[in-house]
Amino acid sequence: MEKRLVMSSLPKTWIFDLDGTLVAHNGYKTGKDRWLPGAVEYLQKIPDGDFILILTGRGEQMREQTERFLRESGIRYNAILFGLPLGERVLFNDDKPSGLPMSYAVNLPRDIGPDEVEIVCDESL
Repeated sequence: MEKRLVMSSLPKTWIFDLDGTLVAHNGYKTGKDRWLPGAVEYLQKIPDGDFILILTGRGEQMREQTERFLRESGIRYNAILFGLPLGERVLFNDDKPSGLPMSYAVNLPRDIGPDEVEIVCDESL
């Protein structure tokens, strides 16, 4: 299930679901979060100038525990939103007049992690 995305060299906004995408689904409910294969390495490859937003349906009461887990794992992020609805996440964005697509959606099977999603930078875009 390898996915390859070709993108520009412009700074990016990354939006990640937490449970089932980066960490094992509902792992925090059984006592301890567990990173999915390649998730930490994937996040650490994101350039410092890019913005990372993490989304979760976890209640606000899980903020301290979750943020501590991210910190202890050395994960950089700019914002995290808690208590989001459990349904679909819908993104609307405009494309650049040059034709450059300005949004991508990557849906992964639950609990496999982003390890097989390759981002390729094309300087001509």
